[in-house]
Amino acid sequence: EVQLQASGGGLVQAGGSLRLSCVASGFTFDDSVVAWFRQAPGKEREGVSFINNSDGITRYADSVKGRFSISSDNAKNTAYLQMNSLKPEDTAVYYCAAAPYYLSERELADWEYDYWGRGTQLTVSS
Repeated sequence: EVQLQASGGGLVQAGGSLRLSCVASGFTFDDSVVAWFRQAPGKEREGVSFINNSDGITRYADSVKGRFSISSDNAKNTAYLQMNSLKPEDTAVYYCAAAPYYLSERELADWEYDYWGRGTQLTVSS
């Protein structure tokens, strides 16, 4: 059974930092891709960041470039999203998603992902 467990959300002041974690099981993590998406109330789901666990290639949405950093620890089957310089507009439910294959395009398109975890809420206060 495939499982993705996201955690680490919370309430933080603008300018602060937080790290989200996504623990995966049920598929070969080393050969997979993982992405973080977010959805704010009344808005469409947005792809935030992507990592290919086989070669470490990453992608970021323009809205988070230079502030967010994605990484993964294949030994722990865990992906991370380090979020710095947080802004109120980063407030959203954050989801991790995974696919058991290589992606070289449309990395931040949600329809490319087979597995989804429950979200974790991030609230950034001004």
